[in-house]
Amino acid sequence: MSSAIILKTPAEMQIMREANQIVGSTLKMLAQRIAPGVSTKQLDRWAEDFAREQGSEPAFKGYRGFPGSLCVSLNEQVVHGIPSKKVIVKEGDIVSIDFGVKYKGFYGDSAVTLPVGELSPKVRKLLDVTRESLYKGIDKVRVGNRINDISIAVQQHVEANGFSVVRQFVGHGIGASLHEPPEIPNYRRSEQTPRLLAGMVIAIEPMVNLGKLDVKVLADGWTVVTKDRSPSAHFEHSVGVTEDGPVVLSEVA
Repeated sequence: MSSAIILKTPAEMQIMREANQIVGSTLKMLAQRIAPGVSTKQLDRWAEDFAREQGSEPAFKGYRGFPGSLCVSLNEQVVHGIPSKKVIVKEGDIVSIDFGVKYKGFYGDSAVTLPVGELSPKVRKLLDVTRESLYKGIDKVRVGNRINDISIAVQQHVEANGFSVVRQFVGHGIGASLHEPPEIPNYRRSEQTPRLLAGMVIAIEPMVNLGKLDVKVLADGWTVVTKDRSPSAHFEHSVGVTEDGPVVLSEVA
């Protein structure tokens, strides 16, 4: 991957908004349908069908060999869970759903962690703080700020609430490729990070653990879990950098 940051024209940013609106609408639909007894494979099928009906194609299916349209990760799974007929959602689960599409040559990408039924107060707080940390990061998307301003805002909010930020996986630029420079870590980097420029589009995606930050990849080569098996939450938006501040492309009304 080249290290050059690719700026988008207003017309390209508009296409990316349309792509991300499909993603956001898909996640909203899944939030309405998820319930105890539903398999993660069923969620995957609903997402793919919905995205194709909107004239887009799932971005993750076949990406580096990934077998599903959704990354769907339950409880202690952090990211990259593979949809399965055998994995059935239960009352009290938290389900992290990451989805992307390709539309008119550009990508959209967003993620949400959905509660299924009643959660313990601590797990509910984990979801709230992770979502809040995403918006703390988005608030730093200003021309002239640096990537580190986003990273620090996320990390500070997470750690002030007693949770930990995953280090091995980070946000990214997005455009005509699903993953473009620059990386968007959810923690402070010691080196100088790139400045934000109008026309950049970035995917900010805090992954936050209730316990320690350590994670590992399971034998399937994809599913990432917390080493201490504590619950983990994941929220993501694709955000355009403009002279007037951040534009959250994947947010739907």
